[in-house]
Amino acid sequence: MSLFDTHAHLYLPEFEEDATSAVDRAIEAGVSRLMLPNVDLNTVEPLIELHKKYPDSTLMAMGLHPTEIGESYRDDLAKIKNILYSAPDDFKAVGEIGIDLYWDKSFRKEQMEAFGEQVRWAVELDKPVIIHCREGLDETLEVLNGFDSKPKAVFHSFGGTSEDVRRILGTGDFYFGINGIVTFKNSKLRETLPAIPIDRLVLETDSPYLAPVPYRGKRNESAYIVKTARIVADTLGITFDELAGITTTNAKNLFCLTD
Repeated sequence: MSLFDTHAHLYLPEFEEDATSAVDRAIEAGVSRLMLPNVDLNTVEPLIELHKKYPDSTLMAMGLHPTEIGESYRDDLAKIKNILYSAPDDFKAVGEIGIDLYWDKSFRKEQMEAFGEQVRWAVELDKPVIIHCREGLDETLEVLNGFDSKPKAVFHSFGGTSEDVRRILGTGDFYFGINGIVTFKNSKLRETLPAIPIDRLVLETDSPYLAPVPYRGKRNESAYIVKTARIVADTLGITFDELAGITTTNAKNLFCLTD
């Protein structure tokens, strides 16, 4: 059994005291790979440092998170681009990027511009994209539809409806990242799961956020992906091992991995 956590932030301050222990616990739980997407300029260094400690178990993505788009976003983007283009082989994806209008809509235009710019990097470098989309599906699809050639992408922390799945799949070659939300008592995501093609389903934690039941409300970590996997497998009527194999293969295809 091998699981792939396609989205974890184990380098954030919440793991300052035990980031390496969190990775060790994940490996012990059967998580063979962890994708570590960047957030902003302040997270680049801790991200790279954690990856250096676990080069065989972790992968890195470089991008500027939509909630970090503000007045100086062009300067921040230029610096992020320089990091990515200076060592493109070090990063397996562009992310975490996208649209987030949940807390603040005042930078809607700037978020769309920044998202489009970073998608262009992915096209130029032939890399997949890790998409953060919260209350911004219309805007996200509008930006993506502006590209004749769209990169592979995953809609991370997906929690939408069957209609959202249809719209997303009608736009491009996209995957859906399922995390602890699917275990929540009032979540409707379990109703949506059957609408997602099995070859477009990947698992994630979004650590330290969105811990699955029975850890809800606590700091999330990659080892807890096992709880999410069991709920997804039960919902789809397949075994845990079948789900682990399918989603790990899907993640490797998403991130263009050969091993």
